[in-house]
Amino acid sequence: MTDFLRLAEDIAREAGDMLLAKRPTMSGEIETKSSPTDVVTALDKESEELIRERILAARPGDRVLGEEGGEDPGESDVRWIVDPVDGTVNFLYGLPDWAVSIAVEVRGEVVAGVVNVPSRGEVFTAARGEGAWLGGSRLRCNTGVPLAQALVATGFGYSETRRAVQGEVVAQVLPRVRDIRRGGSCAVDLCSLAAGRVDAYYERGINQWDYAAAGLLATESGARFGGLNGRPASPDYALCAAPGLFEELHDLLAPLNPERDS
Repeated sequence: MTDFLRLAEDIAREAGDMLLAKRPTMSGEIETKSSPTDVVTALDKESEELIRERILAARPGDRVLGEEGGEDPGESDVRWIVDPVDGTVNFLYGLPDWAVSIAVEVRGEVVAGVVNVPSRGEVFTAARGEGAWLGGSRLRCNTGVPLAQALVATGFGYSETRRAVQGEVVAQVLPRVRDIRRGGSCAVDLCSLAAGRVDAYYERGINQWDYAAAGLLATESGARFGGLNGRPASPDYALCAAPGLFEELHDLLAPLNPERDS
């Protein structure tokens, strides 16, 4: 895992440096994906190409799953899960919460993860069973926080109907917690939870490349990361918090039927 982590960190740092140097403006080359608000820039694609090239040069038999390019086949039991820019809208607008995320999965289990937040100069790392780290500091999520005092991070999807449901859900959550934060990057939100900057997180519609590395960071910090009603975290739903608060947040969200489309 040390070798995996070192390689992932080196590549994430290189991609982050490239993105910082070339960050586009609103007049740059911008496309849309699932909706007019779901944007992708040429640099999202360039970052992923760089990451894929570096991984396959070092480990040519491995598989790579990336947000922009899909999955490359491979012969080994190792798969790299890559988000070249998580938080593209923030990246485009010059807001700080965007990240390069690289996770390493062996036989279906994520064993190492790196989340580089270049604009903040922060690189989060985790290896299964070895803790979550920011630089030389081990991370611990906040514990013993009741729901009414929890600072809760969340995010919103791109489709109009999904956003309408998410607005209804957050309207029910907000009066029951300390406050809500919407940072714009799942990976950064989960790293913030691991670092004790927020107490809990929930969102619908995140993908594996969004949370593979940061989910490991969160769990290695002591948090519980999962879905609704005992299911694992998935695009259907994901929530994260220390044990105790996780269950309280779950029991608030589940009756709201937050996975519905309308």
